[in-house]
Amino acid sequence: MRTDLFDYELPPRLVAQTPADRRDRSRLLVVNRATREIAHRAFADLPEFLRPGDQLFLNNAAVLPARLRARRATGGAVECLLLRPAGQAAAASGETWLCLLRPGKKLPPGAAFSAPGFSARVLAKEDGGAALVRFDTDGGAPLADIANRDGEIPLPPYIARQAADARRALDRERYQTVYADRARQVAVAAPTAGLHFTPELLARLAAGGVERRDLTLHVGPGTFKPVSTDEIEDHPIHREICELPDATQRALFSGKRRVAVGTTSVRAIEDFLAAHDAPLGRPAVAETALFIHPPRAFRGVDVLLTNFHQPRSTLLCLVAAFLTPGGTGGVAWLREIYAEAIAREYRFFSYGDAMLIL
Repeated sequence: MRTDLFDYELPPRLVAQTPADRRDRSRLLVVNRATREIAHRAFADLPEFLRPGDQLFLNNAAVLPARLRARRATGGAVECLLLRPAGQAAAASGETWLCLLRPGKKLPPGAAFSAPGFSARVLAKEDGGAALVRFDTDGGAPLADIANRDGEIPLPPYIARQAADARRALDRERYQTVYADRARQVAVAAPTAGLHFTPELLARLAAGGVERRDLTLHVGPGTFKPVSTDEIEDHPIHREICELPDATQRALFSGKRRVAVGTTSVRAIEDFLAAHDAPLGRPAVAETALFIHPPRAFRGVDVLLTNFHQPRSTLLCLVAAFLTPGGTGGVAWLREIYAEAIAREYRFFSYGDAMLIL
């Protein structure tokens, strides 16, 4: 399938640069697949579309303030984005992480940089531009503690703000779901469909009989990588770790309606069901390389709550597949829906509005 079918023109003014004043005051575009009707609502209206017994699957991954600023011995600035721990390979002490570095060409293997609280040395470069970096911290403190103290939330590249912007403190709060497990800071990007929930809204859903099920998908930077091949099937999809507790697995086989919050939840669910026909009786941990695009049937998701996604993105491919499972008609329909959202000036991407597909 041609990749340009997943392209569209978006006025820059519709790229949300800041979150809504209140999480659940964002807008909600509701798509009914059975009737092909579209409704324009507020996110706070979500309980009207869910029913008792619905299983609500939430990605509880928390975002680490993973962007560290440092200096080389020459005084040159370094921007280091922590991706994930890489064990102690080739390191006699300290912690070893896989990172993205700027300026990458000036930081070859052996290069060093430092900031208050740590010193670092590049051990190796990997295909794709990532670097293996050893960190030695003052007093042996965990690097994650230093990131939580001094790091910046790694906002997506389409949020064009300076690092010193006064809204950085707001980002620490709002570029994180209210149900994120702060002990599981395993994401470099937020599962953004969940950013609209408030504790009060979650309480309303629970009071209405909606059952919450947690899972964890370690959202990586590949989520922002556009499809660069001419055919979507040729795109080398990024890999991410996903974890499903036993209770979440059992909910997938309960016979109740399954509502996935975000494309990350869909990816974790469909990856698990592609490999397993029953609950394992223990937590499931796997690395997924699943690329969901038309035509695909879905085994574990009946309703999808998602944000509006970038052109030519793998996330857009997933949404198109979900609109008409097993067929390709969702591609043209998605373009019509997005045209409607643009005409009505919905806000797009991470801090933007949401879409519910029933």
